[in-house]
Amino acid sequence: MSVWLARLSVDRWRLALSPEARPAAEAAPTALILETAHGPRITAANAAGLGAGARAGMLLADARALCPELAAVPADPAGDLAALEKLALWAQRWGPWSALDPPDGVLVDITGAAHLLGGEEALLADVVRAFAARGLTARAAIAPTAGAAWALSHYGRPGTIIPPRNGEGEDEMLRLLGDLPVAALRLDDDVLTVLRRLGIKRLGELAGVTGAGEEDPGREAAARDALRRRFRNRSSPAANPLLRLDQLLGKVPEPLLPVIARPMPLVQRRLAEPLRHRAPLDRVIEDLAADMVRALEARGEGARRLELALWRVDGEVLQRRIELAAATREAAHITRLFARRLDDVDAGFGIETVQLRASWSEPLSLSQADLDAAAEEHGTALAACIDRLTVRLGPGAVTRPVARASHLPERAQVWQPPLAPLPPSQGALAFHARPLKLLDRPEPIAVLYASPDGVPQRFRWRGTVREVVRVEGPERIAPEWWRERSTARLRDYYRIEDAAGARYWIYRRGIAGDGRGGVPDWFLQGLYA
Repeated sequence: MSVWLARLSVDRWRLALSPEARPAAEAAPTALILETAHGPRITAANAAGLGAGARAGMLLADARALCPELAAVPADPAGDLAALEKLALWAQRWGPWSALDPPDGVLVDITGAAHLLGGEEALLADVVRAFAARGLTARAAIAPTAGAAWALSHYGRPGTIIPPRNGEGEDEMLRLLGDLPVAALRLDDDVLTVLRRLGIKRLGELAGVTGAGEEDPGREAAARDALRRRFRNRSSPAANPLLRLDQLLGKVPEPLLPVIARPMPLVQRRLAEPLRHRAPLDRVIEDLAADMVRALEARGEGARRLELALWRVDGEVLQRRIELAAATREAAHITRLFARRLDDVDAGFGIETVQLRASWSEPLSLSQADLDAAAEEHGTALAACIDRLTVRLGPGAVTRPVARASHLPERAQVWQPPLAPLPPSQGALAFHARPLKLLDRPEPIAVLYASPDGVPQRFRWRGTVREVVRVEGPERIAPEWWRERSTARLRDYYRIEDAAGARYWIYRRGIAGDGRGGVPDWFLQGLYA
C-alpha cells in the first residue's frame, strides 16, 4: 500500500498555527520557500497560493509578479522528514512493516493483513480516515508491487485497488496501468523530457516500445533498440525507465528499507498528590535523572537530548527540552541544567505526572567518572561548561567557526556546534591576509577611481566620504562556476587605508568589458582591527 501525503509540508505549517489563526492563514495566499543560490524558491503553497499561480519550483520573485500579496513562510524539510518517519512507524498499524517514500510518502506491506479490517476497501477507507483525523490529506492505493501502488496513489483514481496477480500477469497489470503517464514510474525530469521528445507519454506506449507487453507489429524495431541502448546502461532506477517498468510489473525486485522503531529511554512519576511548589518538584526531577542514568547505563548509552513533560491537573502539558554538547550519564549535571529551565513553570492547580525521555542518545562507554583525570580525559568538563552556557544563553548561541574549502570569503567558514567533529572532506585553504571582521553581507559603496580598472582614490560608505591614502592589491578571486550561474563576475579585492588610519577590505565585482554586465560594482566586505 502506498500512502501519498501530497500536502505534508503545508499541513504541518497549518497545524502549527493556533486554531484561531488557521482560517485567516488558509484564506491568504501563502508559499513555503527555501533559500537557494538564485534566491528564494517555492517548495509548496496552500490552496489560495496555488489558485494565485504559485507552483513548487518557482522563484518567489516570479510568483509575486503574478500575486503581489503572496506571503512567504520558511519551509522545514528536516522537520517534514522527521514527521514522515514518525508517520511511517505509526502506519505499521496496517501492516507488519513500512518504509519511507520521501519526501511525502509511506509504503506499507499489508500482505495477509487486509482481512483484519474487512478487506482492502475497508483498509483504504480506514487509512484516509485516520490521516484526516490527524489533519493530514492522504491518497492511498493498493497493488501487488510498490511501484504500481505508488503510481496509482499519485496518478490513479483515489482508493484504487489492484488485486494480487491470478495468472494473467503482466498483461493484466498493463491493462490497468497503461493509461497512466510515464511520470508514474518515478523518473528524473531529464528522463521524462527524453521520453516526451520520443513521443512516449503513457505507460502502455513505453511497454509497447520496449516489448514488455504484447508485441505491436506497427512499432519500428529501430525505436525499440534505440530506447534500450539509451537507457540500458543506467544503473540508477530513477534514470532508467526500463528498470522502473520492470519493477512496476514485478519482473525485477525493488529493495525497500523498512523503518524500525527505536525505543527511547523513558522514566516517569505519577504523583499521589499534585505538586504546586518548586522544592518537591526539584526532588522529583532528581529521582527521574537517577532513573534515567540507570536506564542509559543498561543500554551502554549517554543522553544528547532530554525532554521533560509536566502534566498539570487541568490537562495542560508543559514541556522543557535540553540538548547536550556530548553524551552524558551524570544525574547531577542533568538536574542542574533542568533547574534553570523550570524558573518560569506555572504549576496552576498542581502537577500530577512528570515524565523524562531521552529522545537522542549515543553510545557511551563506562568510565571512572568520580576521578577528575577521567573527566578531563573524556572531555566531560568542557561539555558540562558548554551545556551550562547553552542553557543560559539559548540554543545556537555557543558555536565555533570551522574552515571550509571555498575561495569566496562568505563561504570560507561555517559555524557548527562546539564539540561536533569536523567533516572529513572539509579543509582550510591558504589565503592572503584577511580581516578579522567580515560584514554579514557586503555593503555597496561608491568609489572614485582614475579608470574603470584602476585603484580606488575615494569612496563613500554609510554616508561618509573617505580619502584613500594607501592601497594594496588586487587579489583576484574567480567565481565558483560549479555552483553559480555562468554570468557570475570575478572579484578584485583591495586592502586600503584612509586618511584617519582606518583599514578596509573592498572589492570590485567584474571588470570593464567582460561581457557579463555593465560598469563594475564596488562593495565593502571587511574591516581590519
